Order: sequence, then structure tokens, then C-alpha cells
Amino acid sequence: MRGYAPWDNVLCSTHIDTAMDLITHKRARFDFEILETIEAGIELMGTEVKSLRAKRGKLEGAHVIVRGGEAFLVGADIPAYQVKNAPAGFDPDRPRKLLLSQTQIKEVSHQNEQKGLTLIPIALYSKNRLVKLSIAIARGKKKTDKREVIKKREADRDMKRELKRLR
Repeated sequence: MRGYAPWDNVLCSTHIDTAMDLITHKRARFDFEILETIEAGIELMGTEVKSLRAKRGKLEGAHVIVRGGEAFLVGADIPAYQVKNAPAGFDPDRPRKLLLSQTQIKEVSHQNEQKGLTLIPIALYSKNRLVKLSIAIARGKKKTDKREVIKKREADRDMKRELKRLR
């Protein structure tokens, strides 16, 4: 018979699998039609992890590329936690390697080669003690599609306002 141990996930009832958003790409769902999402690990320096936990960083304008059988996040701005303590030559816009399996890389590469599809980061979040990146296979929306979304949102807002007024 096994005894109770707080580090034993099987017997410990306090183990909770939590995910907390660190930074998100706020306009991703407005600018793109998201077809599929993939979770990937990301290689970061310690100062970048601390900066992300302080909710500093930007995913707007970033995308994922596949080169030489490896996937990279390009264009994401993750500053050092303390700029004066950052290593010499630290670049906040450097390409960061994504940790994906070979089958996932092949799938992502195939999707990226299709016309009109792109790979965009949606969110960086912590899952347990690891930092994960949510990648979306997306198609860019046209200006008319964006206008439709805005019109629908405003119509829903007006309808809710009227219903609230009638109560």
C-alpha cells in the first residue's frame, strides 16, 4: 500500500493543472479567420520569462516560420526583465525556437505552404511551470469581412441595450 505524499500526483488532491495567459495577440481573431490551433513550447532566456510573467511583451506583427526542419517565432517583442541587467547583445526581437515534434513541424510546414494561410501566435501562457505558445493556422480577413464583424457587434450591443431598457 502506498502512503500519502504531497509530491505524488496520483494521491494528492491539491494538484491543479492551471494555465495562465501571460500575453495575447488581441487583434488575432479580428484580423484573421482561425482554422486550427497548436500548442508549442518555446525556448526563452530567464530574463524573458520574468518579463512575460510581468505581462510585458508584444505578439502583434509576429509570425511563425519553418526553416531547416525547425520552427521559429519571428517578430515577437519580449524585452528583458531588467534592461540594465540583460546579457550583452540581448535582442528583444530575436527569433525564438519553438519546441514541436517532427510530425507537428511537417504539418505546420505543409499548412504554411498553402496559399493564403499563415501561422500566427495567439497567446503566450504558463502551463504548470512551463511557458507555452498557442499557434494558429489562419487565413487573413478582407476589409469587408472586418466591417461585417463590426456591424454585427454593434447590432448585438444595440439589441442588448434595448432589451435592458424595456425591463
